[in-house]
Amino acid sequence: MNRPEILAPAGGPEQLLAAVRCGADSVYLGAPAFNARRAAANFTFAQLSEAVRYCRTHGVKVYVTVNTLVLDNEMDALAETADAIAAAGADAVILQDMAALRLFAEKYPSLRRVASTQTAVHNTDGARFLQDAGFDGFVLARELTLAEMEKICAAVSIPAEAFVHGAHCMSLSGACALSAMLGGRSGDRGLCAQPCRLDWRCGGGDHVLSLKDMSLIGRIRALADAGVSALKIEGRMKRPEYVAAAVTACVNARAGRPYDEAGLAAVFSRSGFTDGYLTGKRDKSMFGYRTREDVTAAAEKLPALAALYRKETPRVPVDMAFSMDRTGSRLTVSDGTHTVAAEGPAPEAARTRPLDPDRAGESLSRTGGTQYYVNSFRADIAPGLTLPAAALNGLRRAALAELEAVRGQAPVTEAMPYAPRVPVRRAHPSPSPLWARFPDPAQIVRDQALERIILPVETVTAGLIARYRDALAAALPAVAFPADEDPLEARLTALRDAGLRAVWTENVYGLELGRRLGLAVYGGFGLNAANCQALDFFASRGLAAVTVSFQLPMKRIKAMDGPVPWGIAAYGYLPLMRFRACPVRVNIGCEKCGGRGCLTDRRGTAFPVECGEKKYATLLNSVPLHMAGRDDPGDFRLLWFTRETRPQCGAVIEDFLLDRAPAGPRTGGLYYRQLL
Repeated sequence: MNRPEILAPAGGPEQLLAAVRCGADSVYLGAPAFNARRAAANFTFAQLSEAVRYCRTHGVKVYVTVNTLVLDNEMDALAETADAIAAAGADAVILQDMAALRLFAEKYPSLRRVASTQTAVHNTDGARFLQDAGFDGFVLARELTLAEMEKICAAVSIPAEAFVHGAHCMSLSGACALSAMLGGRSGDRGLCAQPCRLDWRCGGGDHVLSLKDMSLIGRIRALADAGVSALKIEGRMKRPEYVAAAVTACVNARAGRPYDEAGLAAVFSRSGFTDGYLTGKRDKSMFGYRTREDVTAAAEKLPALAALYRKETPRVPVDMAFSMDRTGSRLTVSDGTHTVAAEGPAPEAARTRPLDPDRAGESLSRTGGTQYYVNSFRADIAPGLTLPAAALNGLRRAALAELEAVRGQAPVTEAMPYAPRVPVRRAHPSPSPLWARFPDPAQIVRDQALERIILPVETVTAGLIARYRDALAAALPAVAFPADEDPLEARLTALRDAGLRAVWTENVYGLELGRRLGLAVYGGFGLNAANCQALDFFASRGLAAVTVSFQLPMKRIKAMDGPVPWGIAAYGYLPLMRFRACPVRVNIGCEKCGGRGCLTDRRGTAFPVECGEKKYATLLNSVPLHMAGRDDPGDFRLLWFTRETRPQCGAVIEDFLLDRAPAGPRTGGLYYRQLL
């Protein structure tokens, strides 16, 4: 059976200690910047080196998270972080931004690169894209079933990690702008304020955006059989007792031993656990929030859990060889990779009982308080000699200290020549052309004023292709699961044969699919292109155009450029979250919703929920972004229509054609706010 590694969170030094001492095979942790848990304790560069040294002595790998979006003015700091990670001797980095991928792939190619869950891989084409792009591994989205995980793992040769325990984000991985849009604290920048955990309502349901924590520990063997190479525990914001409990449970379950599920629930849960995504039972039982009773239960468990990591756990076997003659004594210790020796004092003539191999072995094997245990011992002792116990103990301590030093040495991570691409400066049209996405062809109006018309692929017909020709692009589903892939490819193939020339994608799987079918690919804001290096990267992967992330401040957008045409989202009720466990469906039902559901926040503000063919749903902002009469920095402006009537669509287009500020509620989104 595949024996997946246990990958534990280390939000700070004490959590690191708990993870290692309880038996984790690897840990993931954050440096001072560019990690998606900036509110955790994290590690300074000096602490990072010490953490890696400690982990190496224990045979534990270290993954460093560099998994936030990076702005152009932060590229020097990103390079400094990369240098520090390499110098510390980390085993791998976890990345989201393609600028970070490019930097590590080119400057430190020997350092493993793992695609963060923020890259939102939900299908085989997404995994293939990551493999071809230069990742050495990836994290599967948390929303997948076991069968879907198995299919994705089989599609690529790079290893896949899966979350096995911890908090569930309500939104599909990598597709949440709720915290950023409502409070300016972006999850993609490591500062999610978790507004989803507040009391959002739908029908009679409360806290409808809060899922219970996942726990798949009882399904570890099934995950291993599906091809999962690492079992990842969520929780860099959690206390060390939580880490100790989760790692211990995973170690026991992987070995086929019982584990303390009740203890896990007591230390942290939101009214229990769920495995709804893995089993496909996405019903109301998945939802829950943290209650006062949950907090009280945790307080009672903490002392016992702290005891799990109070002492070192012997986990590293060593072979010892002791020799002694009249000239001196020597202890050689080997862990199978490193061999060291410590020289001891010359022995004394034995007055009564000479030192024999059994007594020497008994004394030298007392490795308690360290991570070592003696696997084998042999001795070559000249007759008639002895050493005092203190001398033997000193010899053992010296040899193990030497072994510790050798094991803790960071490998040399060679730096290769690297120079960031110089952004291509291009002249941009003024005013820039309008692109419009309509969810329904019946909404299309003022088509002569639009350079590009984007329609959901399921609504595109041969007649529409003939009418709009090269101006038409078929929008791929923002999220496609493995069962959707073959039907989607078959439909696209038929549309291509009918004359379709381009697709629009919010996810990297669309780049792989479009390339295979020979279609031009336009990238949406879901790709989170946030800097010039990302634009250059996507151009190198064949994108014909890209809409930059709508989380960027306008001053950063104005400084961007690249070889590929790019634009901004200029109008729309922007997507804030995407769900696979739809809160509208589980609270009022699809029939009553009719694809026109909404949620209300604690202030009573209504937020529309758009149905994605009953396969996923999208929470939209309550007020539209509307940039008519304001900045126009790129090659095109995207109008993202959702529930507007045809006359309303026409009025919006008219606003942009006349460059006039509209009447009524609107927002400038994050374009004129400080992105934290």
